[in-house]
Amino acid sequence: MKKLRHSSRLTLVLLFVLTSPVLALPQSPARSEAAARFFPAKDLMRVGVYYYPEHWPEGEWDRDFANIERLGFEFVHMGEFAWAFMEPEEGRFDFAWLDRAVELAARHHLKVILCTPTPTPPAWMAEKYPEIFLVGADGRRREHGSRGNNALADPAYLRFTERVVMQLASRYGKNPAVWGWQLDNEPGAPPDYGPSAQAAFRDWLRARYQTIDVLNREWGAAFWSLKYDDFDQVRAPNPTLLYGVSPHAVLDFRRFTADQTAKFLNWQAALLRRYTVPAQFITTNYISTTGSSDPRRSGDLDFISYTMYPVGGGRGLGEDGFRLGWPDGIAFANAFYKNIKGATGVMELQPGQVNWAYINPQPMPGVVRMWLWHAFAGGLSFACNYRYRQPLYGSELYHYGIVRTDGVTPSPGGLEYSQVAREMRELRAKYDPNARPPANYLARRTAILWNQENLWNIDYQKQTGLWDTWGHMFRYLEIAKSFGAPLDIISEGQDFSSYPVLVAPAYQLVDEELVRKWTSYVEQGGHLVLTCRTGQKRRNGQLWEAAWAAPIRPLIGAEVSFFDLLLEDGRGEVTMNGTAYQWNVWADVLKPNEGTESLAKYANQFYAGQTAVTYRRLGKGSVTYVGVQTKDGRLEKDVLREVYKRAGLTTEDYSQGVYVDWRDGFWVAVNYSSKPAEINPPKGAEILYGSQPLKPADVLVWR
Repeated sequence: MKKLRHSSRLTLVLLFVLTSPVLALPQSPARSEAAARFFPAKDLMRVGVYYYPEHWPEGEWDRDFANIERLGFEFVHMGEFAWAFMEPEEGRFDFAWLDRAVELAARHHLKVILCTPTPTPPAWMAEKYPEIFLVGADGRRREHGSRGNNALADPAYLRFTERVVMQLASRYGKNPAVWGWQLDNEPGAPPDYGPSAQAAFRDWLRARYQTIDVLNREWGAAFWSLKYDDFDQVRAPNPTLLYGVSPHAVLDFRRFTADQTAKFLNWQAALLRRYTVPAQFITTNYISTTGSSDPRRSGDLDFISYTMYPVGGGRGLGEDGFRLGWPDGIAFANAFYKNIKGATGVMELQPGQVNWAYINPQPMPGVVRMWLWHAFAGGLSFACNYRYRQPLYGSELYHYGIVRTDGVTPSPGGLEYSQVAREMRELRAKYDPNARPPANYLARRTAILWNQENLWNIDYQKQTGLWDTWGHMFRYLEIAKSFGAPLDIISEGQDFSSYPVLVAPAYQLVDEELVRKWTSYVEQGGHLVLTCRTGQKRRNGQLWEAAWAAPIRPLIGAEVSFFDLLLEDGRGEVTMNGTAYQWNVWADVLKPNEGTESLAKYANQFYAGQTAVTYRRLGKGSVTYVGVQTKDGRLEKDVLREVYKRAGLTTEDYSQGVYVDWRDGFWVAVNYSSKPAEINPPKGAEILYGSQPLKPADVLVWR
């Protein structure tokens, strides 16, 4: 009881933390303290696997851990869905089974990542405290029977979370077998319309705006007589139930929801650190392209990991693309998550056929190995697999594991994981701590500026159902990687000057401070590429009381006269250097100032002859505005090639789906396309793995 009283006092303090606004996003070093502290560079990339001791007879555990070690894995991951086993009755904890599992793992030379089990509250909690579950947009409370449906602002849920986290921390926080901690699982920030979330949202608004008059102004509440007299009148906006919900209220609710998720994780990290030793890292595993959450807000974690399932019913590239997987996914996740804290890992990487997509095909033989090498090439410190054994029951029983349903026979993907684990050990023997990337490779270093708030705001008011915010950004990612550029996905708080080229795709929400920072970057020698939709709105989602996109006009040296959209079968045309390109999604029609060059013009529609792409020298650098999104991206690629050329940067010309990266003295090429590709390593290069031409799903490694 003494521990519970102390725990309750701590809850009162930390509940205040959970209802306060998130501060400015953290800045990120290229190679962080976390990377050096937890992941020695000479280890390159460690390979691990999920194991669920609570799913299997204890008599099989030792055999399983022995086989995990034999296959070459270096760590196991346990506990994220085991709350009912850790706390079978309210206040009664049972960790004896987990003690034995951790001890067995250590006996087989396996490090352990332990997890907080907060995505899956036990049935006893659901029965006695139904308010712990969130309320969906349909007004219905989610119930026990799935995962990740908890109300993050509910005091009872937070009280139970604190207790189980503290129990785990005090028991395993100094255990040398425990390598680190994962908080929760795939925190997705689903919107919650329940009473606790509504109250927390109002508190968040009070902290943000201070007075109801400021909220009314920032939300444009005069429109449709939506103004409020008091914060207590505010309800979370629900676009699924009402037409025309205020976009400014929706944007703030998205911010609040992401903040609530991040604060929940930051709070858990604070609880753990009361007992854990500094050698144990704390992370979580966001989904690679998360829509509702914002991983950058989880600033108190040591680093942020991600999950990635490339094959899940998508078409990919070419005839076999559906088996090769999403070509941009790992490239984006590597560039985004590593940049947050300077270190990252993939906590879940697909082992084979899965269960959750509309269509679940078999991946192509060899492609799991390719994904792992792509993760390595992106600078990851570890790669982990969900899961070791294919489940025999439950909603994911069709999900492949490292071994098949008999518990011992490796799956095809399991053998590929084992192969990469062996190859990583071989590569460590060749590691050179003095290796440095080639100068021409570093010279074309490129960044994409990304802010989740642009995604949230655009996707609520797309203006055309053909618009895809993620897809628009991925187009520029693909272009940069086809040029052989090292790529980071960065935030506004970071130093732009580290990058010769900076792309800000569809950067709709801006303020004068950001425009000044862009301008300074260009004047000092940077090459900035802005694309359509940029600068349309203020940070609150309102239009500027000025000319369209007024803040960026002096920077780009042009006026954005208006924008146009075509139907799905529309045939818009734009020309550059005598080449015609087709578009139908978005067209900003530009009017260049004197001294601003028109690189491309519209060739039809009523504004034929007007400008689609501008280029302007400013100070020591340049700014390019790409006002159109074409159907196949060829124009955008040709424009960026010209930008790099004028900047004096040499580029490669890798075919679509081919990614080539340098890491720790090693070059790695992977091929997501359905056709063989020629890579052409330099004469005299030592080929370590693979051969030419690079076949689909294959890897080429050289130094």
